[in-house]
Amino acid sequence: MPDAGMLRFHVPEPEVRPGGTPDFSNVTIPKAGSVPRPEIDVDPRTIRDMAFSIIRVLNRAGEAVGPWAGLLTDEELLQGLRHMMTLRTFDARMQMAQRQGKTSFYMQHLGEEAVSCAFRKALKPGDMNFPTYRQAGLLIADGYPMVMMMNQIYSNEADPLKGRQLPIMYSSKEHGFFSISGNLATQYIQAVGWAMASAISNDSRIAAAWIGDGSTAESDFHAALVFASTYKAPVVLNVVNNQWAISTFQGIARGGSGTFAARGLGFGIPSLRVDGNDYLAVHAVAKWAIERARRNLGPTLVEYVTYRVGAHSSSDDPSAYRPKAESDAWPLGDPVVRLKNHLIHKGVWSEDRHTQAEAEILATVIAAQKEAESHGTLHAGGKPSTRDMFEGVYAEMPPHLRRQRQQAGV
Repeated sequence: MPDAGMLRFHVPEPEVRPGGTPDFSNVTIPKAGSVPRPEIDVDPRTIRDMAFSIIRVLNRAGEAVGPWAGLLTDEELLQGLRHMMTLRTFDARMQMAQRQGKTSFYMQHLGEEAVSCAFRKALKPGDMNFPTYRQAGLLIADGYPMVMMMNQIYSNEADPLKGRQLPIMYSSKEHGFFSISGNLATQYIQAVGWAMASAISNDSRIAAAWIGDGSTAESDFHAALVFASTYKAPVVLNVVNNQWAISTFQGIARGGSGTFAARGLGFGIPSLRVDGNDYLAVHAVAKWAIERARRNLGPTLVEYVTYRVGAHSSSDDPSAYRPKAESDAWPLGDPVVRLKNHLIHKGVWSEDRHTQAEAEILATVIAAQKEAESHGTLHAGGKPSTRDMFEGVYAEMPPHLRRQRQQAGV
C-alpha cells in the first residue's frame, strides 16, 4: 500500500469571511408548497428525506400555498404579525437601554421573530418550554407583561427574579417558560425529563426543548435524543439554526451530518426542517409535532432554518467574523415583511395600517419602559432587597445562612 503521507487536521471554513461577497448558494430552497404534509402517525422511516428539505408555505408573491397552508384565520395572522412587530420594537428599545447603561446585557431576536411567536400559538396552556435566550417571543405571544420582562432586564426592585438571573433570562411557570440557563444545552435534557415525568403521571401536558445550532455540539443534546427516543417522551425538540453561534459558523457544530435535522434520524426520531422566517410554516410544523407528542407518538426534531441578523449579544461584534451585508443576502427574507406582504395580498392589511401599527406598538413599548424604569435601572433607582438572596432557596433555611443574613442586617 502506498504511503498516504502526513495526516492533516480538518477545520471547516465558512463560505465567506469579512470583506467578501455573501454567498448562500449552498442553501437549497425548495419551492413553497412543494414539501408534502405526512399523516400525524407516519412511520419516521418513510419521511427521512424531510430532514434534508425545507417546509415552506409563503411564496415570493405572498401567497400561502401547499398542504401546510390554511391552518390560521386572518385574525390569527394579524395577531401574529403584531406579536413579531412588538418583539422587534421591544428589542430595539432594550438594545438602546443597554447602550445607555441602563442594563448590563441584552440579546436581540432580529430576523428570528417568527420562530418563537408562531410556535407559542400552537401550544396549549400548561405545556412547558425549556428555552434558550432568544425565545422571548414565547412570552410576548402568550401575553406576558412587557413591564415584567423589562423589570427583569433592569434587575430593579420589581424584578420578579429578584436580581438572581442575568438580564433576559426570564422565568414564568404560569406562561410555560422554564427558567433560562446560561449553561447552554442543559435545558434540552431537562425538557425531555419533564416530558417523561408528565407521561409517568398520566398528565396531558407536553414539553418543548430549545437549542441553537452551535449548542447541538454539547453532550446534553445527544443525551436528550437518547432518552427522548427510548422512552417516546412527549416533547418537541427544536433546533434554531440561525447560521451562526457566538462567532463560529454553523458548519462547526453540524459536522458531516448535512443538516441539524438529520441528527434525529440515527435515533429513529421523525425530523423536519422548516423555513424559520415563514410564520405560517413554523406554526403548521409546530402543530404537527405537538400533536404527535400529545398522541403518545413520541418526540419530533424540528430544525428552523433562519438567520441571526443582529449581533449574538450586546457584547458581540459580528463584523469580525462575517460580511456586513450578509443578512441582506439571506434568501429566506424578513419574517415580519413576509407576513405583512401576505396579509396585504389577502386584502386584510395595508402599508398605511402597518405604519399605524408600528407607531401604536412603539408607544406601548415606550410606556412599558417608562413604568419599568420608575422601579429602577442598573445604576439608578430601586434595587432588589439584600434579604432576597437568602429567600426562596431552601424550604428551611440552614443555620449558616441564617447567621449570614443576621450579619448582613437584613
